[in-house]
Amino acid sequence: MREVADSTRSGDGPIPGFGFNPPTAPVSGCEVTDLAALHGRMRDGTLQRVHRVGFHTVALITEGSGEHTVDFVTHPCRPGTLLWIRPDQVQRFGSPRAMNSTLLLFTPAFPAHLASTARLLDEWYGPVCRQLGTGRDYATVSTLLSQLRAEFTRPPGTVSADILQLELATLLLHIDRLPRRGAHADLHAGGEIYARFRADLERSYATTRRAEDYAFRLGYTVKTLTRACLAATGQPVKHVIDARVALQAQRLLAHTDEPVAVIARRLGFSEPTNFGKFFTRHIGATPGDFRRTHQPPTP
Repeated sequence: MREVADSTRSGDGPIPGFGFNPPTAPVSGCEVTDLAALHGRMRDGTLQRVHRVGFHTVALITEGSGEHTVDFVTHPCRPGTLLWIRPDQVQRFGSPRAMNSTLLLFTPAFPAHLASTARLLDEWYGPVCRQLGTGRDYATVSTLLSQLRAEFTRPPGTVSADILQLELATLLLHIDRLPRRGAHADLHAGGEIYARFRADLERSYATTRRAEDYAFRLGYTVKTLTRACLAATGQPVKHVIDARVALQAQRLLAHTDEPVAVIARRLGFSEPTNFGKFFTRHIGATPGDFRRTHQPPTP
């Protein structure tokens, strides 16, 4: 990991972000390590502050217990907890001594190019946290990660990028078969319609919150989009749109110094008061209160 300028800037500089640049790696775009080693090479406390990365992180907790916060949701972690943090999600690690995990870091371009894995790499897809316990699912994920580590740590010049890519694809496909709960219970049920809608939403959430606009561009009716969203997430299309806007608002409020009025304009609100009402309705706090709660005090 190395610090890079993020595309979302505050008044004083960029949101803290990290690109993929491990100190030593036999192949480009992938690293298999553990949480203790990562804390060891980043001793300045950066990991305990909110930041974002430009690559995927899959972590299987193996020792201890603690917490990991992703996009303002704090996940309790214990042996058997599986985390998947995607590029541009904001996160914060817990205490460096509380727990350890096997860590798999990889760029979006690294996995084998299979149709079945491509959809898994989208930022919006799938749950961040699963509790596997210590049963068969844990044993399978742990074994697959061990195989990746074994290949990654072979003698110099003998590591195969092809094997790592295929083993990674196998791991991701197995993770995709794990049980889901809550809003991610059945993302497949929305099918191609939901996938196309979510891709368009990622491009357009800052310019329109109207379900009619998405339906028109994609060639569906609002009712069709609603059915796809209900099947995939249990929520109607308007809720999915507003939730994505609210998430970006939280990210900008917590991790930039931009005035609320500027954030409102960036997210397509003509008046800051309308943005304030929207934010309070969806998050349960005013933009100012949310910012004071989530931004660290100025030294």
